[in-house]
Amino acid sequence: MSKFGELIDVEIPVLFDFFTEWNEPSKAMHAVLRDVAAALGDKAKVIKIDVEKNQELSEALRVKGLPTLIIYKNGEMKWRQSGEQDANTLIGIVQQFV
Repeated sequence: MSKFGELIDVEIPVLFDFFTEWNEPSKAMHAVLRDVAAALGDKAKVIKIDVEKNQELSEALRVKGLPTLIIYKNGEMKWRQSGEQDANTLIGIVQQFV
């Protein structure tokens, strides 16, 4: 979990995607997140976290529904939502924190 602290304690927004490979909505978000990362470039980071490989972190953050999307900036959670989002919506949300 100490690595997670390093990931979120940065001055640019970090969008986390908590997912599993067997969850269809999670898989549908892969292409969307690729588009979001490409559109934002170095203004933000997009990091995917497999809940099955990171159960302790997922439990600590109370991740229940998949996919769960969370934005952190300067170590602070700024936004969180479960469920699918389209690329334009996510880009707009992340840009609020750039």
